[in-house]
Amino acid sequence: MTDETRNDPERHAQKMAKKKAARDKIMATKTEEKGLIIVHTGKGKGKSSAAFGMIFRAIAHGMPSAVVQFIKGGMTTGERELIETRFSDLCQFHTMGEGFTWETQDKTRDIEMAQAAWEKSKELIRNPEIRMVLLDEINIALRYDYLDVAEVVQFLKTEKPEMTHVILTGRNAKDELIEVADLVTEMELIKHPFRAGVKAQAGVEF
Repeated sequence: MTDETRNDPERHAQKMAKKKAARDKIMATKTEEKGLIIVHTGKGKGKSSAAFGMIFRAIAHGMPSAVVQFIKGGMTTGERELIETRFSDLCQFHTMGEGFTWETQDKTRDIEMAQAAWEKSKELIRNPEIRMVLLDEINIALRYDYLDVAEVVQFLKTEKPEMTHVILTGRNAKDELIEVADLVTEMELIKHPFRAGVKAQAGVEF
């Protein structure tokens, strides 16, 4: 937008009217509704945070939802506390992991827990009454081959109910998962306070 257009209210209004007409024309062609496969990945912060934002949106619309945490262990988080104390009637919360693999130092146990979390995930996704399911940090389990990505992709393609949204978070999403997804967002790391010696803080990281 030029300075001339910005300083001329009539020209500005005409320009915005053209933009709105073009936008409305595009929007008129978007009529389909479907349950989406959504992937949040990348090295930047915000993958789970954004996913929980969608869970809270679903709750606000009265949509039954569920969360399965694949990696995070017994550590209390704000999202878990809020959901379990205020919204347990609308959102199930299952913390199935026991911490990151470098903390447990027991690969066999990690695989068992990941498999148990996946079985719970399938049960929740198959339930057509549950409209949104968040599989938090499942990409980590897939990255370490604790789960078979081909099995996960096949299940999402063939058994996910038509109107169910499934969100999968975590770094290093597998190419096969990205291919089958409807919506993929990669969080890019530009700056992080951890690099300056600032620890994880309540309300920001958990």
